[in-house]
Amino acid sequence: MNLANRITLARIFLVPVIMFFLLIKLDLGSIGFADFSITYNQIVAALIFIVAASTDGLDGYIARKNKIVTNLGKLLDPLADKLLVAAVLISLVEMDKLNALIAIVIISREFAVTGLRQVALLEGSVMAASNWGKWKTAIQITMIIALLLNNFPFVFIDFPFDTIAVWAAAIITVYSGIDYFVKNKHLIPVE
Repeated sequence: MNLANRITLARIFLVPVIMFFLLIKLDLGSIGFADFSITYNQIVAALIFIVAASTDGLDGYIARKNKIVTNLGKLLDPLADKLLVAAVLISLVEMDKLNALIAIVIISREFAVTGLRQVALLEGSVMAASNWGKWKTAIQITMIIALLLNNFPFVFIDFPFDTIAVWAAAIITVYSGIDYFVKNKHLIPVE
C-alpha cells in the first residue's frame, strides 16, 4: 500500500462523510446575505468535496513521479472518482438541487465508459483518459461545487453560473462518452 493508493483510498472514505453532511438533517445553522442563504452543512460538504476532488490528480501524479503505479491503483483511482461524483450527484438530486435526468445521464456515461475500459483491459490494452474526459471531469467538479454553494458568488450578480455549469457538464459528459466509444469501436464485438 503506497502513498498514491492511500490518497485514493482516502478519497473513497470521504464519500460517506460528504453524504453525511448533505443528507443527514443536522441543524448546524446557516449564513445569509440579502436573498442568499447557505447551511453550514453545505459549506462543510463542499470543502470536503473540494479536498477529495483535488486528490484525483495528486494520486496519479505521485504514482507516476515515484514509479509506484500499481494494478490496485489503476483499479481504485477511477472507482474512487466515480463513487465521489455519483454519490454527490445523487445527494444533489435528493436535495432538489439537480434534475434526476442530468444525474442519470452523467452516471450512465461513467458506467458505460468504465465497462469499455474493462473490455479494453481484457483485450490487453489500457484506455488512457482523453482530453475530453479530462475536461468532463473538471466541468463536473465545477458544476458540483457551484450547486453545493448555491451559486455563490454568482448569485450576487444574478448570473446563473450553476445552471450553465449543469448544462455544460451534461453536454460535455455525453460528448466525451461518444468520443470514447467512437475511438475504441474496435473493442466492441459486432456480430
